[in-house]
Amino acid sequence: MLTWDQIYGLIGAAAGAQPDIVHVASDFIAAFDPEQRGNLIGDKAQCGVFDNSKIRAFVPGYVATVPFAQGMRESVQWFERHPERCTIDDAFNAFCDRVIGAQNAALASAGA
Repeated sequence: MLTWDQIYGLIGAAAGAQPDIVHVASDFIAAFDPEQRGNLIGDKAQCGVFDNSKIRAFVPGYVATVPFAQGMRESVQWFERHPERCTIDDAFNAFCDRVIGAQNAALASAGA
């Protein structure tokens, strides 16, 4: 079972980086982009643990043969072999910077 923090940590490790995880409330993010409210509120708004128990219940013989960390390493290696698929979403990065900056400013003004 993996949490979102563990998932991002393993993705970062596969890419040779340590992610700087910043937790931001879904409602706060949605305030900056109301069109994304439906995508954010629901399973993404709650802490959760993800596992494969549902597939194992329906397919008793199912066995995951590739651990998540190994799958991420293989995915990174694939992207390294296909640099044309490696792009940077400047607009999304700017959006994230704006949201995190606003959260940091709010926390600072609250004395946190």
